[in-house]
Amino acid sequence: MSFPKYPAYKDSGVEWIGEIPVGWNMVQLKRIISVVYGDNLKNEDRAEDGSVPVYGSNGVVGFHNISNAPSPTIMIGRKGSCGALNWSQIPAFAIDTVFFVELSSLINMRWVYWFLHILNLASLSQDTGVPGLSRETLYSQLVTFPSLPEQQAIASFLDRECGKIDALIAKQERLIALLAEKRQAVISHAVTKGLNPNAPMKESGIPWIGMVPEGWKVRPLKNVASVQTGIAKGKDVSEEKSVKIPYLRVANVQDGYLDLSELTMIYIDSDQVERYLLQKGDVLMNEGGDFDKLGRGAIWHGEIAPCVHQNHVFAVRPKVIISEWLSAVIRSDYAKFYFMTRAKQSTNLASISSTNLMTLPTIVPPPEEQKLIVKFLKIEQGKFENMITAAKTTITLLKERRSALISAAVTGKIDVRNQNKAIAA
Repeated sequence: MSFPKYPAYKDSGVEWIGEIPVGWNMVQLKRIISVVYGDNLKNEDRAEDGSVPVYGSNGVVGFHNISNAPSPTIMIGRKGSCGALNWSQIPAFAIDTVFFVELSSLINMRWVYWFLHILNLASLSQDTGVPGLSRETLYSQLVTFPSLPEQQAIASFLDRECGKIDALIAKQERLIALLAEKRQAVISHAVTKGLNPNAPMKESGIPWIGMVPEGWKVRPLKNVASVQTGIAKGKDVSEEKSVKIPYLRVANVQDGYLDLSELTMIYIDSDQVERYLLQKGDVLMNEGGDFDKLGRGAIWHGEIAPCVHQNHVFAVRPKVIISEWLSAVIRSDYAKFYFMTRAKQSTNLASISSTNLMTLPTIVPPPEEQKLIVKFLKIEQGKFENMITAAKTTITLLKERRSALISAAVTGKIDVRNQNKAIAA
């Protein structure tokens, strides 16, 4: 859909903004808004049964019974998620990692919200450690300044059009979640029930596995594979005997694949290299971390040689089963359930020991069935990945469209003054 332009334009004096409509001005942000620091509010001091949302730099982090910010307002990430924007329609409490916005009745708050989207506030961080945004830097930004009626028209237009786009994005995100759920169900069914729906079944002896095909066995992992633990970073090494070698971390081991875009190096005693060396066919598995990282794994195909692994990454080396089968088992629902019930847990974190890992009940079909199921899963997962990739591409395009629309409206590249009238008519 195309939109009309303004009748006449002039140079804004700002290269990235370009021309703006005649009648608009360019002003520093400090001329139209006041940015207020939030207040310190410790977790233990919050009234969690309250109805006032507490905002941190990345959104709502809890609740309280008093507010320190007016409504409506814009929360701007000051520390951490620098420049992140959140809209609060009701009175809220801003903690000390955010700013909140105050302004006069001559400025439309919602228009300010949309304009802030195009300032790329995250790039304005001046801190080298934790990203941080200073009020002075924020105030110095130049923005377009149309009349109040135009601000209201732009805000209403973007609320409506971006709302439509956001609904389409949410639909694609739900599709991705459903596809991931279905993919997980396919993996879990294949590794516990096989491919033949008419196969005779027997009790596995494991309550959360249930029935398995006759001829299949259930063995502790230690009977079908060995578990190699990794090296701890910071271990003392001898300068005379040390060598520098690639080092695989938790961040490199994703769910079903390896991300080797950033690989760390480590100094290790030369006589210890073989002890921690990865071998082709090892199934790498994360010891823990966030709940979603627990048991996450992928197959090592010898992408880098030599290479060792971190102590938080297990290298599971199959002996009587194929690597692809073991990888599928580890990714199944029953294995994930086992890891969660055996893991040592704390707030949002979990970890499993090598001892518990070695007792994982491992389903072992005959070798030929392992190969057939692995082949089936490869084909099915390829289908799911294609659909998920298509949905992600759609989301990317929708987000690009959203950003372009916001930029065009708030810089006056399109004239939306009559759009709301057209909708009403």
